[in-house]
Amino acid sequence: MVGAVCASAVPVPHRRGRPRSAAADRAILDATRSALVEVGWSRLTMSQVASRAGVAKTTLYRRWAGKSELVVDAVAVLFDELELPDRGSLRADVEGVIVSFAALLERPEAKTSLMAVIAESTYDEALRARVREAIVERQKRLVLDGRRRAQRRGELPADAPDSAEPEAIVDLIFDVIAGAVVHRSLVSGGPVDAGWVRGFTTLLLEGLGRASAQP
Repeated sequence: MVGAVCASAVPVPHRRGRPRSAAADRAILDATRSALVEVGWSRLTMSQVASRAGVAKTTLYRRWAGKSELVVDAVAVLFDELELPDRGSLRADVEGVIVSFAALLERPEAKTSLMAVIAESTYDEALRARVREAIVERQKRLVLDGRRRAQRRGELPADAPDSAEPEAIVDLIFDVIAGAVVHRSLVSGGPVDAGWVRGFTTLLLEGLGRASAQP
């Protein structure tokens, strides 16, 4: 009896499913972007992605509830490639990240995927929230890192203790830089060349008067 009680008291190990494969995830996200470039949002299906990635459709649905979530994550991993190496000054850091961001947007899979999710999110609030969470909030790390680095160099003033203002400033900086580069690259279609990058960075760091005075 005692043995039976003791045996019943021993926890039974929880049987878990097969662990996720990083290689399968990469294949699925790569397949999502390539299919989106070829067939567009409206014709993209989970079955197509599964076939291209060489996985079962059930594998996709174990990871993503549907197409919207899948495409957002496929875009997000591209933006996660962006980095902010220390180039020695705030100006150089800003110019560097602008050039890197613009180069990313030149890639067909990034351009097509981003424009697709932005268009769909205009009337899908859940998708818009996922874009904010998976892309926007994650990429604010670049602004945070660059701002802290500039503060350590003495190029920007330190934050006041217990101030809520830095969060609002980070949001504003991100919106200004991301909005300008996305508009230039994907809407107006103008080149993000050295002159534009230099002028925009001057406007951002020194104000309208100084930017207007540039030759």
